[in-house]
Amino acid sequence: QVHVVESGGGLVQPGGSLRLSCAASGTFASINLMSWYRQAPGKERELVAWISSAEITYYTTSVKGRFTMSRDNAKNTWYLQMNSLKQEDTAVYYCSANVQIKDSASNIDYWGQGTQVTVSS
Repeated sequence: QVHVVESGGGLVQPGGSLRLSCAASGTFASINLMSWYRQAPGKERELVAWISSAEITYYTTSVKGRFTMSRDNAKNTWYLQMNSLKQEDTAVYYCSANVQIKDSASNIDYWGQGTQVTVSS
């Protein structure tokens, strides 16, 4: 089984920064896509960013230029650096990993528990 744990959420003022971290552990061959999603109250979960094994990145339009995603394959860890935070960034942030299972052709998505990011003055 794969376990995914995330951290780094908290309260920050508008214009401030936070860095979210996510780490996967367990038995698996590799991680394909590493992703970040967020969900605000009453809204659908939305994709924020992803990074591929080739370190190609994608960002949703609303965070382009402010958020940066990275990954550390040696640590099976990925990050979301969030700068110039706005009130509309307030949400529960979830990390996700698309994992290739060892000795298997299966690729399975695993999710972190979520971390609250609140942007408020």
